Amino acid sequence: MRPLSLFISTSLDGYIASPDGSVDWLLSDQDYGYTAFYDSIDTVAMGRHTWEQLKAFGDYPYVGKRGVVFSRELGGQSDPNISFITAPAHEWLAEAKHQPGRTIWLMGGASLVDTCLQHDLIDEFILSIHPVLLGEGLPLFRAGGPRLALELIDSQHFSSGLVQLTYRRSR
Repeated sequence: MRPLSLFISTSLDGYIASPDGSVDWLLSDQDYGYTAFYDSIDTVAMGRHTWEQLKAFGDYPYVGKRGVVFSRELGGQSDPNISFITAPAHEWLAEAKHQPGRTIWLMGGASLVDTCLQHDLIDEFILSIHPVLLGEGLPLFRAGGPRLALELIDSQHFSSGLVQLTYRRSR
């Protein structure tokens, strides 16, 4: 079965974006394991808000990887790099995990992460914790989520102060 991996950056206080949606606080001075992770995937899954923010940065950066955007509002749109999925995300992802292929990258955002948590779909959590406190913003994990047992697989610290933790579901 294909794994669904959440590879995401967060502030030390658990936010994935500032209140206005910006991510200008993210460190970009090193690779932080991104290339190795990117080489292991064939699908990038994201919600509508993440897609809209990604488009604001310019051209689709994941050429050669299947892009999937979950959105009822964007259904029917056309983009050569993206499939716009109007079906419930948890149903589509559960089925995709049983199809041939490589790792599915759960890129974000918080609503899609919450849906995947509620339906027990995330197999691996790779959290890059940046050495910054935002004080407010878009939280990675919403209150009221399910209780999950995780197993620490790896931890790395970098000279920048970033810490990357990799967990897998304890089954």
